[in-house]
Amino acid sequence: MSEASKQTTRNEESEHVQNPEPDQILSQTRLLILRQRKWWISVSLCLFLVLLGDSLVMLLLNFFYVQDKREESDEDRQYKGTWLQALIQNAAFPILIPLLFIFPSPKPHQETNSPRFLSFRLFFLYLSLGVLVAAHSKLFALGKLYANFGIFTLISATQLIFTAIFTAIINRFKFNRWIIISIILTIVLYVFGDPEFVGQPDEDEESHSIQAWLTFAATVAFSLSLCLIQLGFEKLLVKTKRYGNKKVFRMVLEMQICVSFVASLVCLVGLFASGDFKELKGDSKRFKKGETYYVLSLIGLALSWQVWAVGLIGLVLYVSGVFADVVHMCTSPLVALFVVLAFDFMDDEFTWFRIGALIGTALALGSYFYSLHKKNKKEMVELNQRENS
Repeated sequence: MSEASKQTTRNEESEHVQNPEPDQILSQTRLLILRQRKWWISVSLCLFLVLLGDSLVMLLLNFFYVQDKREESDEDRQYKGTWLQALIQNAAFPILIPLLFIFPSPKPHQETNSPRFLSFRLFFLYLSLGVLVAAHSKLFALGKLYANFGIFTLISATQLIFTAIFTAIINRFKFNRWIIISIILTIVLYVFGDPEFVGQPDEDEESHSIQAWLTFAATVAFSLSLCLIQLGFEKLLVKTKRYGNKKVFRMVLEMQICVSFVASLVCLVGLFASGDFKELKGDSKRFKKGETYYVLSLIGLALSWQVWAVGLIGLVLYVSGVFADVVHMCTSPLVALFVVLAFDFMDDEFTWFRIGALIGTALALGSYFYSLHKKNKKEMVELNQRENS
Protein backbone atom coordinates (compact mmCIF):
# COMPACT_ATOMS: atom_id res chain seq x y z
CA MET A 1 0.00 0.00 0.00
CA SER A 2 1.37 3.41 -0.95
CA GLU A 3 1.98 6.20 1.53
CA ALA A 4 -0.86 8.26 -0.03
CA SER A 5 -3.31 5.38 0.42
CA LYS A 6 -2.30 5.00 4.06
CA GLN A 7 -2.80 8.70 4.68
CA THR A 8 -6.25 8.57 3.06
CA THR A 9 -7.25 5.63 5.26
CA ARG A 10 -6.14 7.49 8.41
CA ASN A 11 -8.14 10.55 7.40
CA GLU A 12 -11.25 8.45 6.81
CA GLU A 13 -10.89 6.74 10.21
CA SER A 14 -10.40 10.09 11.93
CA GLU A 15 -13.46 11.53 10.23
CA HIS A 16 -15.48 8.42 11.19
CA VAL A 17 -14.56 8.89 14.89
CA GLN A 18 -15.35 12.60 14.90
CA ASN A 19 -18.61 12.13 12.99
CA PRO A 20 -20.32 8.96 14.24
CA GLU A 21 -22.75 7.09 12.07
CA PRO A 22 -26.48 7.80 12.41
CA ASP A 23 -26.92 4.36 14.02
CA GLN A 24 -24.53 5.33 16.81
CA ILE A 25 -26.34 8.61 17.42
CA LEU A 26 -29.65 6.81 17.41
CA SER A 27 -28.39 4.28 19.94
CA GLN A 28 -27.32 7.03 22.37
CA THR A 29 -30.68 8.75 22.06
CA ARG A 30 -32.48 5.46 22.43
CA LEU A 31 -30.47 4.62 25.54
CA LEU A 32 -31.43 7.93 27.13
CA ILE A 33 -35.09 7.38 26.24
CA LEU A 34 -35.02 3.88 27.70
CA ARG A 35 -33.29 5.13 30.84
CA GLN A 36 -35.84 7.87 31.33
CA ARG A 37 -38.70 5.46 30.68
CA LYS A 38 -37.34 3.04 33.26
CA TRP A 39 -36.94 5.93 35.68
CA TRP A 40 -40.59 6.98 35.22
CA ILE A 41 -41.73 3.40 35.80
CA SER A 42 -39.68 3.22 39.02
CA VAL A 43 -41.06 6.53 40.27
CA SER A 44 -44.64 5.49 39.46
CA LEU A 45 -44.21 2.19 41.28
CA CYS A 46 -42.83 3.91 44.38
CA LEU A 47 -45.67 6.44 44.27
CA PHE A 48 -48.20 3.59 44.18
CA LEU A 49 -46.49 1.91 47.17
CA VAL A 50 -46.70 5.13 49.19
CA LEU A 51 -50.40 5.52 48.39
CA LEU A 52 -51.12 1.86 49.16
CA GLY A 53 -49.11 1.90 52.39
CA ASP A 54 -50.60 5.19 53.60
CA SER A 55 -54.14 3.96 52.95
CA LEU A 56 -53.66 0.59 54.66
CA VAL A 57 -51.90 2.12 57.66
CA MET A 58 -54.64 4.66 58.34
CA LEU A 59 -57.45 2.15 57.81
CA LEU A 60 -55.83 -0.42 60.08
CA LEU A 61 -54.94 2.17 62.73
CA ASN A 62 -58.56 3.28 62.90
CA PHE A 63 -59.72 -0.34 62.99
CA PHE A 64 -57.26 -1.10 65.81
CA TYR A 65 -58.36 1.77 68.04
CA VAL A 66 -62.07 1.15 67.35
CA GLN A 67 -61.69 -2.48 68.37
CA ASP A 68 -59.43 -1.57 71.29
CA LYS A 69 -62.38 0.15 73.03
CA ARG A 70 -60.28 3.24 73.54
CA GLU A 71 -63.34 5.42 74.16
CA GLU A 72 -64.13 3.30 77.22
CA SER A 73 -60.64 3.58 78.67
CA ASP A 74 -59.50 5.80 81.51
CA GLU A 75 -56.75 8.32 81.00
CA ASP A 76 -54.12 6.16 82.72
CA ARG A 77 -54.31 3.50 80.00
CA GLN A 78 -55.06 5.57 76.95
CA TYR A 79 -51.48 6.62 76.32
CA LYS A 80 -49.89 3.24 76.94
CA GLY A 81 -48.94 0.93 74.11
CA THR A 82 -47.15 3.59 72.08
CA TRP A 83 -43.87 1.66 72.20
CA LEU A 84 -45.72 -1.25 70.61
CA GLN A 85 -47.02 1.02 67.84
CA ALA A 86 -43.50 2.40 67.32
CA LEU A 87 -42.14 -1.15 67.10
CA ILE A 88 -44.86 -2.16 64.63
CA GLN A 89 -43.76 0.65 62.31
CA ASN A 90 -40.33 -0.97 61.88
CA ALA A 91 -40.47 -4.63 62.91
CA ALA A 92 -41.57 -6.24 59.61
CA PHE A 93 -38.31 -5.50 57.79
CA PRO A 94 -37.36 -9.25 57.53
CA ILE A 95 -39.95 -9.65 54.75
CA LEU A 96 -37.68 -7.48 52.56
CA ILE A 97 -34.63 -9.71 52.95
CA PRO A 98 -35.72 -12.28 50.29
CA LEU A 99 -36.02 -9.40 47.82
CA LEU A 100 -32.26 -8.90 48.08
CA PHE A 101 -31.84 -12.19 46.23
CA ILE A 102 -34.32 -11.10 43.54
CA PHE A 103 -32.54 -7.80 42.92
CA PRO A 104 -28.87 -8.77 42.42
CA SER A 105 -26.11 -6.43 43.49
CA PRO A 106 -24.14 -4.81 40.63
CA LYS A 107 -20.39 -5.06 40.89
CA PRO A 108 -18.73 -2.10 42.64
CA HIS A 109 -16.92 0.36 40.38
CA GLN A 110 -13.14 0.25 40.36
CA GLU A 111 -13.05 3.80 41.74
CA THR A 112 -14.92 2.78 44.89
CA ASN A 113 -13.34 4.06 48.09
CA SER A 114 -11.78 1.75 50.67
CA PRO A 115 -14.45 -0.84 51.54
CA ARG A 116 -13.55 -0.67 55.23
CA PHE A 117 -13.85 3.13 55.36
CA LEU A 118 -17.10 3.02 53.37
CA SER A 119 -18.54 0.33 55.65
CA PHE A 120 -17.74 2.42 58.73
CA ARG A 121 -19.53 5.45 57.31
CA LEU A 122 -22.52 3.33 56.29
CA PHE A 123 -22.68 1.80 59.77
CA PHE A 124 -22.69 5.25 61.35
CA LEU A 125 -25.35 6.45 58.90
CA TYR A 126 -27.66 3.48 59.51
CA LEU A 127 -27.19 3.73 63.28
CA SER A 128 -28.02 7.44 63.34
CA LEU A 129 -31.01 7.03 61.04
CA GLY A 130 -32.28 4.05 63.03
CA VAL A 131 -32.27 6.03 66.28
CA LEU A 132 -33.91 9.00 64.53
CA VAL A 133 -36.62 6.81 62.94
CA ALA A 134 -37.29 5.13 66.29
CA ALA A 135 -37.70 8.55 67.90
CA HIS A 136 -40.06 9.65 65.14
CA SER A 137 -42.09 6.43 65.46
CA LYS A 138 -42.51 6.88 69.21
CA LEU A 139 -43.31 10.60 68.98
CA PHE A 140 -45.72 10.02 66.08
CA ALA A 141 -47.62 7.39 68.10
CA LEU A 142 -47.79 9.66 71.14
CA GLY A 143 -48.74 12.74 69.13
CA LYS A 144 -51.60 10.87 67.44
CA LEU A 145 -53.09 10.02 70.84
CA TYR A 146 -52.41 13.29 72.67
CA ALA A 147 -53.34 15.74 69.91
CA ASN A 148 -56.81 16.49 68.66
CA PHE A 149 -57.46 16.38 64.95
CA GLY A 150 -57.04 20.09 64.22
CA ILE A 151 -53.81 20.71 66.12
CA PHE A 152 -52.16 17.52 64.91
CA THR A 153 -53.01 18.38 61.29
CA LEU A 154 -51.74 21.97 61.51
CA ILE A 155 -48.46 21.00 63.10
CA SER A 156 -47.94 18.02 60.79
CA ALA A 157 -48.46 20.27 57.76
CA THR A 158 -45.24 22.10 58.66
CA GLN A 159 -43.16 18.98 58.01
CA LEU A 160 -42.91 19.81 54.31
CA ILE A 161 -41.52 23.24 55.21
CA PHE A 162 -38.87 21.62 57.42
CA THR A 163 -38.10 19.09 54.69
CA ALA A 164 -37.57 21.88 52.17
CA ILE A 165 -35.32 23.81 54.58
CA PHE A 166 -33.24 20.79 55.58
CA THR A 167 -32.94 19.65 51.96
CA ALA A 168 -31.77 23.08 50.83
CA ILE A 169 -29.12 23.18 53.59
CA ILE A 170 -28.00 19.55 53.77
CA ASN A 171 -28.54 18.34 50.19
CA ARG A 172 -28.02 21.65 48.34
CA PHE A 173 -31.35 21.11 46.64
CA LYS A 174 -32.30 23.70 44.02
CA PHE A 175 -35.92 24.83 43.87
CA ASN A 176 -37.76 26.19 40.87
CA ARG A 177 -41.14 27.86 40.68
CA TRP A 178 -42.99 24.64 39.84
CA ILE A 179 -41.62 22.87 42.90
CA ILE A 180 -42.46 25.86 45.12
CA ILE A 181 -46.02 25.93 43.75
CA SER A 182 -46.29 22.19 44.43
CA ILE A 183 -45.11 22.64 48.03
CA ILE A 184 -47.59 25.45 48.72
CA LEU A 185 -50.51 23.50 47.23
CA THR A 186 -49.53 20.37 49.15
CA ILE A 187 -49.51 22.15 52.51
CA VAL A 188 -52.92 23.71 51.86
CA LEU A 189 -54.57 20.50 50.69
CA TYR A 190 -53.08 18.56 53.62
CA VAL A 191 -54.69 20.92 56.11
CA PHE A 192 -58.13 20.46 54.55
CA GLY A 193 -57.80 16.84 53.47
CA ASP A 194 -56.11 15.00 56.36
CA PRO A 195 -58.05 11.83 57.30
CA GLU A 196 -59.87 11.52 60.64
CA PHE A 197 -58.32 9.40 63.39
CA VAL A 198 -60.45 7.63 65.98
CA GLY A 199 -57.63 7.50 68.52
CA GLN A 200 -57.59 11.24 69.19
CA PRO A 201 -58.36 12.32 72.78
CA ASP A 202 -61.61 13.72 74.09
CA GLU A 203 -61.72 17.38 75.08
CA ASP A 204 -61.20 16.67 78.78
CA GLU A 205 -58.14 14.53 77.97
CA GLU A 206 -56.27 17.07 75.88
CA SER A 207 -52.93 18.42 77.05
CA HIS A 208 -52.10 21.19 74.59
CA SER A 209 -48.51 21.85 75.63
CA ILE A 210 -47.58 18.17 75.47
CA GLN A 211 -49.38 17.41 72.24
CA ALA A 212 -47.87 20.42 70.47
CA TRP A 213 -44.29 19.57 71.40
CA LEU A 214 -44.68 15.86 70.69
CA THR A 215 -46.18 16.45 67.25
CA PHE A 216 -43.65 19.17 66.47
CA ALA A 217 -40.72 16.94 67.45
CA ALA A 218 -42.09 14.05 65.36
CA THR A 219 -42.43 16.40 62.39
CA VAL A 220 -38.85 17.64 62.64
CA ALA A 221 -37.50 14.10 63.10
CA PHE A 222 -39.36 12.86 60.01
CA SER A 223 -38.15 15.74 57.82
CA LEU A 224 -34.56 15.35 59.00
CA SER A 225 -34.62 11.59 58.35
CA LEU A 226 -35.68 12.14 54.72
CA CYS A 227 -32.80 14.55 54.14
CA LEU A 228 -30.26 12.24 55.77
CA ILE A 229 -31.50 9.31 53.69
CA GLN A 230 -31.03 11.40 50.54
CA LEU A 231 -27.57 12.41 51.75
CA GLY A 232 -26.68 8.76 52.33
CA PHE A 233 -27.77 7.83 48.82
CA GLU A 234 -25.93 10.70 47.17
CA LYS A 235 -22.67 10.69 49.12
CA LEU A 236 -22.23 7.04 50.11
CA LEU A 237 -24.13 4.70 47.78
CA VAL A 238 -24.14 6.64 44.49
CA LYS A 239 -21.10 8.91 44.59
CA THR A 240 -18.77 6.18 45.89
CA LYS A 241 -20.09 3.86 43.13
CA ARG A 242 -20.65 1.02 45.57
CA TYR A 243 -23.30 -0.32 43.21
CA GLY A 244 -21.63 0.85 40.03
CA ASN A 245 -22.80 3.95 38.19
CA LYS A 246 -26.55 3.36 38.54
CA LYS A 247 -29.29 3.95 41.07
CA VAL A 248 -30.70 0.50 41.74
CA PHE A 249 -33.65 -0.65 43.82
CA ARG A 250 -31.33 -2.75 45.97
CA MET A 251 -30.15 0.52 47.57
CA VAL A 252 -33.69 1.11 48.83
CA LEU A 253 -33.90 -2.39 50.31
CA GLU A 254 -30.52 -2.08 52.00
CA MET A 255 -31.40 1.31 53.49
CA GLN A 256 -34.80 0.19 54.77
CA ILE A 257 -33.61 -3.13 56.23
CA CYS A 258 -30.63 -1.67 58.08
CA VAL A 259 -32.44 1.40 59.39
CA SER A 260 -35.50 -0.60 60.47
CA PHE A 261 -33.29 -3.15 62.21
CA VAL A 262 -31.70 -0.46 64.39
CA ALA A 263 -35.05 1.26 65.00
CA SER A 264 -36.64 -2.06 66.01
CA LEU A 265 -33.90 -2.70 68.55
CA VAL A 266 -34.40 0.76 70.06
CA CYS A 267 -38.18 0.24 70.23
CA LEU A 268 -37.76 -3.22 71.79
CA VAL A 269 -35.58 -1.74 74.52
CA GLY A 270 -38.19 0.97 75.11
CA LEU A 271 -41.01 -1.59 75.17
CA PHE A 272 -39.40 -3.68 77.91
CA ALA A 273 -37.83 -0.78 79.83
CA SER A 274 -41.17 1.05 80.07
CA GLY A 275 -43.11 -2.06 81.08
CA ASP A 276 -45.53 -1.69 78.17
CA PHE A 277 -45.01 -5.35 77.29
CA LYS A 278 -47.09 -6.25 80.37
CA GLU A 279 -50.11 -4.64 78.72
CA LEU A 280 -50.03 -6.84 75.62
CA LYS A 281 -52.04 -9.71 77.07
CA GLY A 282 -54.71 -7.38 78.45
CA ASP A 283 -54.93 -5.47 75.17
CA SER A 284 -55.52 -8.65 73.20
CA LYS A 285 -58.31 -9.73 75.54
CA ARG A 286 -60.04 -6.32 75.36
CA PHE A 287 -60.05 -6.39 71.56
CA LYS A 288 -63.69 -6.56 70.41
CA LYS A 289 -63.00 -8.98 67.57
CA GLY A 290 -60.90 -11.28 69.72
CA GLU A 291 -57.24 -12.17 70.06
CA THR A 292 -56.92 -13.54 66.52
CA TYR A 293 -57.99 -10.24 64.95
CA TYR A 294 -55.74 -8.40 67.40
CA VAL A 295 -52.70 -10.28 66.13
CA LEU A 296 -53.80 -10.01 62.49
CA SER A 297 -54.33 -6.25 62.78
CA LEU A 298 -50.81 -5.79 64.19
CA ILE A 299 -49.32 -7.96 61.44
CA GLY A 300 -51.26 -6.02 58.83
CA LEU A 301 -50.05 -2.73 60.28
CA ALA A 302 -46.44 -3.91 60.31
CA LEU A 303 -46.58 -5.01 56.67
CA SER A 304 -48.35 -1.81 55.62
CA TRP A 305 -45.69 0.34 57.27
CA GLN A 306 -43.00 -1.52 55.30
CA VAL A 307 -44.85 -1.02 52.00
CA TRP A 308 -45.12 2.68 52.75
CA ALA A 309 -41.48 3.02 53.81
CA VAL A 310 -40.10 1.22 50.75
CA GLY A 311 -42.11 3.45 48.44
CA LEU A 312 -41.08 6.59 50.32
CA ILE A 313 -37.36 5.74 50.35
CA GLY A 314 -37.59 4.81 46.68
CA LEU A 315 -38.89 8.28 45.87
CA VAL A 316 -36.01 9.78 47.86
CA LEU A 317 -33.54 7.75 45.80
CA TYR A 318 -35.02 8.39 42.36
CA VAL A 319 -36.11 12.01 42.90
CA SER A 320 -35.58 13.76 46.26
CA GLY A 321 -36.71 13.96 49.86
CA VAL A 322 -38.92 16.94 49.02
CA PHE A 323 -40.77 14.98 46.34
CA ALA A 324 -41.18 12.00 48.69
CA ASP A 325 -42.76 14.26 51.32
CA VAL A 326 -44.99 15.93 48.73
CA VAL A 327 -46.31 12.55 47.59
CA HIS A 328 -46.78 11.36 51.18
CA MET A 329 -48.85 14.42 52.09
CA CYS A 330 -50.75 14.44 48.80
CA THR A 331 -52.17 10.99 49.60
CA SER A 332 -54.10 12.44 52.57
CA PRO A 333 -57.30 13.49 50.72
CA LEU A 334 -57.61 10.11 49.02
CA VAL A 335 -56.90 8.27 52.29
CA ALA A 336 -59.56 10.45 53.96
CA LEU A 337 -62.06 9.24 51.38
CA PHE A 338 -61.22 5.62 52.16
CA VAL A 339 -61.58 6.26 55.91
CA VAL A 340 -64.98 7.90 55.47
CA LEU A 341 -66.18 4.99 53.36
CA ALA A 342 -64.82 2.35 55.74
CA PHE A 343 -65.82 3.87 59.10
CA ASP A 344 -68.97 5.62 60.22
CA PHE A 345 -67.51 8.39 62.34
CA MET A 346 -70.22 10.61 63.81
CA ASP A 347 -68.60 13.94 62.88
CA ASP A 348 -66.58 12.90 59.87
CA GLU A 349 -67.72 13.19 56.27
CA PHE A 350 -66.19 13.91 52.90
CA THR A 351 -66.89 17.66 52.80
CA TRP A 352 -66.46 20.13 49.96
CA PHE A 353 -63.12 21.13 51.50
CA ARG A 354 -61.87 17.58 51.08
CA ILE A 355 -63.21 17.41 47.55
CA GLY A 356 -61.28 20.59 46.81
CA ALA A 357 -58.21 19.05 48.46
CA LEU A 358 -58.58 16.00 46.21
CA ILE A 359 -58.55 18.27 43.16
CA GLY A 360 -55.59 20.16 44.62
CA THR A 361 -53.69 16.87 44.88
CA ALA A 362 -53.75 16.54 41.09
CA LEU A 363 -52.51 20.12 40.72
CA ALA A 364 -49.73 19.74 43.31
CA LEU A 365 -48.43 16.48 41.86
CA GLY A 366 -48.89 17.78 38.32
CA SER A 367 -46.78 20.83 39.08
CA TYR A 368 -43.93 18.73 40.46
CA PHE A 369 -44.17 16.19 37.64
CA TYR A 370 -44.00 19.03 35.12
CA SER A 371 -40.74 20.13 36.75
CA LEU A 372 -39.38 16.58 36.40
CA HIS A 373 -40.53 16.45 32.77
CA LYS A 374 -38.70 19.69 32.00
CA LYS A 375 -35.54 18.29 33.60
CA ASN A 376 -35.69 15.13 31.48
CA LYS A 377 -36.42 17.17 28.37
CA LYS A 378 -33.38 19.35 29.10
CA GLU A 379 -31.20 16.23 29.23
CA MET A 380 -32.50 15.18 25.83
CA VAL A 381 -31.79 18.62 24.34
CA GLU A 382 -28.26 18.68 25.74
CA LEU A 383 -27.59 15.21 24.27
CA ASN A 384 -28.83 16.35 20.85
CA GLN A 385 -26.62 19.43 21.01
CA ARG A 386 -23.55 17.34 21.81
CA GLU A 387 -24.36 14.94 18.99
CA ASN A 388 -24.91 17.75 16.47
CA SER A 389 -21.63 19.37 17.43
